Amino acid sequence: MLNQEACVNSLNFTVPKLGEAKITSPIKMSTKTGDNMANYVRDDEFILYNIDARPGSYTIEYTSHDLLEKAGPREKIFFSPGHVHAGIVTCGGLCPGLNNVIRALVRTLWYSYGIHRISGIRNGYRGFLPQYGIPVMPLDPDIVDDIHTKGGTILGSSRGGADVEAICDSIERMNLNMLFTIGGDGTQHGAFRIAEELERRNQKISIIGIPKTIDNDLSFIQKSFGFETAVSEAVAAVSSAHTEAHDAINGIGLVKVMGRESGFIAAHTALAINDVNFVLIPEIDFDLEGEKGLFAALKRRLELRHHAVILVAEGAGQRYMESEQQRDLSGNRILGDIGLFLKKAIRDYFENQGMETSIKYIDPSYMIRSAPANPNDSIYCARLGTHAVHAAMSGRTKTLISMVNNTFVHLPIEIAINKRNTVDPEGPLWRDVIGATHQPMLFRND
Repeated sequence: MLNQEACVNSLNFTVPKLGEAKITSPIKMSTKTGDNMANYVRDDEFILYNIDARPGSYTIEYTSHDLLEKAGPREKIFFSPGHVHAGIVTCGGLCPGLNNVIRALVRTLWYSYGIHRISGIRNGYRGFLPQYGIPVMPLDPDIVDDIHTKGGTILGSSRGGADVEAICDSIERMNLNMLFTIGGDGTQHGAFRIAEELERRNQKISIIGIPKTIDNDLSFIQKSFGFETAVSEAVAAVSSAHTEAHDAINGIGLVKVMGRESGFIAAHTALAINDVNFVLIPEIDFDLEGEKGLFAALKRRLELRHHAVILVAEGAGQRYMESEQQRDLSGNRILGDIGLFLKKAIRDYFENQGMETSIKYIDPSYMIRSAPANPNDSIYCARLGTHAVHAAMSGRTKTLISMVNNTFVHLPIEIAINKRNTVDPEGPLWRDVIGATHQPMLFRND
């Protein structure tokens, strides 16, 4: 959490709008407090971003640098529902909950606002590009009725394809009034550039993002959808690795989970199961050799307990990889396989030590990505999709739906894509991981 001074000096949570909302919403709610029905959310309802406080200090006046706008249905909306054509696109890698978000978007558009022109853009941003010839998928409640029980996305996905001018040309040809972009950092970078280009063309088209990053690494996003499911599935993999390790002679269970630049899945998994002895994440460098390196610590663990479980995030230890720094179509660095590297390196080390070991390596990454959302994620996805529709209908744009301090809020895309969210090596999460695993604070000889 940033301190108050940093918030005031560097952040601006003002949400862009297409214009004044003058149309009465078709959603019937109360405008008064205390009625037995839900209330509209007013435009002057905010939450405080920085909730850190010290006795004797408080802030009297708040500005857009401190406050986040609450999400939810407004009494006045910008778009006339009968004229709206909405688009939905899913981009990047798969993630539990994609279908849940699509379903929530479609049902809210259809049933809450009476919008019946909903187009699913297939295979990510490529679906906008004429050279691929990918037809759109008309969406309605019947089509999305049971998709939340399945993994993946009915719209398909892909990386890259963010040709902003060509995408905006297609949006204009399709007469879209709003576009919901479901994806992670690269997707939302593209969404922001699309919104900027549409604004340059004087087009009143709402671009609303739903943050999808299984690594939970978008800034100012308390929790991205699919993360809880990913941790649940990773726990099952660690449980299997622990059983294999425990029942073997000097057994070592090695599990690799997702986390390119952020080790949140690894950290939360270790806390969830408490069978992990060593957690390696991208945020903290580690030595393999030497008295204080990983191998020596692993040897001491085997001599004491005769089994060990190592959990490694995919982006950890990349300095050991012979990578050519290549990039995928989304601009992400192509990583070396730290799991396979560690499996061989650990085996070689103990062979040189003359110590018998049994290593079992589990990589559940793609099983996790393609899994259906668990109940907690399903609820979260449903609420994200609903709030995204309310935001678009009220005329917000360049906006993500986020949860901050347990409240759904509107967040400017520009702020969220500014930098990645990472595990703080000196923060409470990593402190708790150290407490659960009893591993050294650092595997460093210096």
